[in-house]
Amino acid sequence: MSSTTVSSGNGRKGRLLSLWTPEDKKFWEKEGEAVAKLNLWISVPALFLAFAIWQVWSVVAVNLPALGFKYSTNQLFWLAAAPALSGATLRIFYSFMVPIFGGRRWTALSTASLLIPAIGIGYAVQDNTTGYPTMLILALLCGLGGGNFSSSMANISFFFPKERKGSALGVNAGLGNLGVSVVQFLSPLVITAGVFGIFGGDAQTIMKNGVETRVWAQNAAFIWVPWIAIASLAAWFGMHDIADARASFAAQAAIFRAKHNWIMCLLYLGTFGSFIGFAAGFPLLIKALFPAINPLAYAWLGPLLGALIRPFGGWLADKVGGGVVTLWNFLVMALAVVGVLYFLPKGSGGYVLPFGPAEGSFAGFFIMFLVLFCTTGIGNGSTFRMIPVIFLNQKLRHAHEGDEAARAQAIRDGNTEGAAAVGFAGALGAYGGFFIPKSYGSSIAATGGPELALWIFAAFYLLCVVVTWWYYARRSAEMPC
Repeated sequence: MSSTTVSSGNGRKGRLLSLWTPEDKKFWEKEGEAVAKLNLWISVPALFLAFAIWQVWSVVAVNLPALGFKYSTNQLFWLAAAPALSGATLRIFYSFMVPIFGGRRWTALSTASLLIPAIGIGYAVQDNTTGYPTMLILALLCGLGGGNFSSSMANISFFFPKERKGSALGVNAGLGNLGVSVVQFLSPLVITAGVFGIFGGDAQTIMKNGVETRVWAQNAAFIWVPWIAIASLAAWFGMHDIADARASFAAQAAIFRAKHNWIMCLLYLGTFGSFIGFAAGFPLLIKALFPAINPLAYAWLGPLLGALIRPFGGWLADKVGGGVVTLWNFLVMALAVVGVLYFLPKGSGGYVLPFGPAEGSFAGFFIMFLVLFCTTGIGNGSTFRMIPVIFLNQKLRHAHEGDEAARAQAIRDGNTEGAAAVGFAGALGAYGGFFIPKSYGSSIAATGGPELALWIFAAFYLLCVVVTWWYYARRSAEMPC
């Protein structure tokens, strides 16, 4: 599957862009924008599928006991948590892959790798004698989907000029994040029919409300296989590699010495870490606090809102500044957590508010969480707009005015480090998918309720408000953006 090597006058050699200067307005308007949008709209479905595979185990694990798998509650918990841990860890490495291998090649190969857990899970769930180590390995392999986020975002950041990065990254991540809610919504539907016929395996029989029901549990994984294959081919034949984006790991590793890399990792943990953590823990929290409510009827709505509003966060940050949007967003997040605490059933833990409805209010609780999901989405977009702008501005500050060669080099270096920082922040932020649900569990075990964990979240968001104001949003900030 090699690409053509015929060179054209516009700096293209097959799928390699030897000339790519998106900050040049004439270049951008003439041909850059069309090429950038093409790569973005191929990247979006690939990232959507990555999120779907990353989160598919949360649906599969729930059904295992009914299918006859004799796993303990603790084992099931680790199966659900394993993709978050492996995905976050893989993101650290994926952050640096695009400048080494090229965005087109890496997107195609990393998307194709999702076939391994999708096909593996589809076969494994059909045999309830499958050993726990096998299932744990398959759960860890779902982390391949989580890793894709960092490389995808790093790749797209190279294609767009500074004033469009927030919107582009917001679209890529926001529509990609839809995979979280779609997999939770779609999986319970596709397992009820043999949609793949003789190719999809036999049905299993489970007891549901005292009635025997036939299900095809393997469909929760198999349904994604053809789409993964199509997205991989589309990436290989439709996307581009950027010559100027090539860089060694050593060149990208400069971000580890950059203070703003670590500050933005903290802020992104507060936005995306909260999104993926709340998404993972929301069903369990509903079940624990409001036992009469069916969590599966509501849990998918929060991630859906958070994903849909993320592009708006990037667009808003492009218009009024990422630092300002992020600061106010964290303040609303802290207030929303206090709102959640207000509507919790009293007596569920030792750190309750002294006022509010004694029996709690599911409607109020749910609305406050929807506000939280919306703010995580807006904050995801605004923080990811901030990162490439910070690194680009930092390099441009040291380029002498009038020295076009130095300016061009500064732009290349700024984009390379900014892309690496985008990916690395995405890696550390993904650990929220494990720590937030674990915080709920630890708080409940220690105090009888989730209140302690929620108070800690509120305090963390207020810390993020202060950090954002000091470094990025105040009038004499070190790096206004």
